[in-house]
Amino acid sequence: MAEPIHFAVCVRNTGNEASLELRKLYQVLPDPDANNDGMLRVIDESGEDYLFPSSHFVLAPLPAAVEEAVQQAVSTAG
Repeated sequence: MAEPIHFAVCVRNTGNEASLELRKLYQVLPDPDANNDGMLRVIDESGEDYLFPSSHFVLAPLPAAVEEAVQQAVSTAG
């Protein structure tokens, strides 16, 4: 079973300019139902999780050490 992807890079923000920044790394939350509908659940600029079209992102598998550092930074940023 493949490791779930926890981050994605925004490559399109049409219609969501206030919520998504191009080229920014976003935390992805698991949502199989959303994935089946072509959507991705990410934590946006507001700090809340929302659904966006998966075409707005490129999934970015990170090396374990990098993902751990990013997760730690995310958890201490708030």
